[in-house]
Amino acid sequence: MSIITIVGAGMMGSAIGFPASDNGHEIRLVGTPLDREIIEHARRTGEHLTLRRRLPERFRYYQIEELDEALAGAELLVSGVSSFGVDWFLEEILPVIQETLPVLAVTKGMQDTEDGELIPYPHLYAKKLDRRLSLNAVGGPCTSYELADHDPTEVCFCGEDMEVLRRIKALFETNYYHVSLSTDVVGVECAVAMKNAYALAVTLAVGLSERTEGVGGTLHYNSQAGLFGQSVREMRRLLALVGGGEENIVYGAGDLYVTVFGGRTRLIGTLLGRGLSFERAMEELEGVTLESIVIATRTARAVRRLIELGRAKAEDFPLLLHVDDIISRGAQVAIPWSSFETEETRA
Repeated sequence: MSIITIVGAGMMGSAIGFPASDNGHEIRLVGTPLDREIIEHARRTGEHLTLRRRLPERFRYYQIEELDEALAGAELLVSGVSSFGVDWFLEEILPVIQETLPVLAVTKGMQDTEDGELIPYPHLYAKKLDRRLSLNAVGGPCTSYELADHDPTEVCFCGEDMEVLRRIKALFETNYYHVSLSTDVVGVECAVAMKNAYALAVTLAVGLSERTEGVGGTLHYNSQAGLFGQSVREMRRLLALVGGGEENIVYGAGDLYVTVFGGRTRLIGTLLGRGLSFERAMEELEGVTLESIVIATRTARAVRRLIELGRAKAEDFPLLLHVDDIISRGAQVAIPWSSFETEETRA
């Protein structure tokens, strides 16, 4: 039996403990300062407050003040924070752990630089730390509640050291949680981060359908499929720009598929498609954190900078730039369908 410490008691941070627990490992779930109620509820009831699932018997619960106790004897640290907790995790958790303790992050995201570079979180951590840690991450299509329910799931663990990745995989892989491995951290993590921006784009079509058919009326799948296809096309181009392997598009496309069908990103995309301004749509979702907005803004900002530098072309990213116009410039939804058309002549 191994001890796995998870910092961040949100839905995905907690759900990834399920397969490891099924493998007989002890899961120590540590709440961030924002997770106090989740931890107290789990201690009282054995259930997760927001995941709404009973947690396995091998779970143990800790408040952030009990971090040292939770880390004692751990063989792996899992970062279960959202994108909004990345800086906190970097400043408060990574500096105090042993350098021999590998880290696996479930957080999907990236940061842009003034030069148009997009940096995945493991590389961002490494860049800002003054110590060397084994920083790894999870990518691929996975919803927390379906993972907790043992629905067959395909993901990828990425990091710099394949032997470390194999050891981590052995902790988690089950007959329902299947893990590929890759040392292409940029490719895997950027692919799955980009899907947030493009899931918003695809769900614009849901709102456009509701404009015509009414809420709850017939959805138009041709338009959703058209936006999905263009999203994958642009995501492949983005992968090439950041230097990620093209094969990683399977993780981005799969994650895009999952995200389109539910959650907060679908809500904001649908509201915008119905005709609400971005400001009005955000008011409707007051109190809801939207990583899709953060990722869309960062990605578009990087692409616009690369266009300025002559390293990218605006005509290669019409959908991303339109989404950015909606979010950042007050534009109304007007899908640039004709700009998606291509001509291909094969010799």
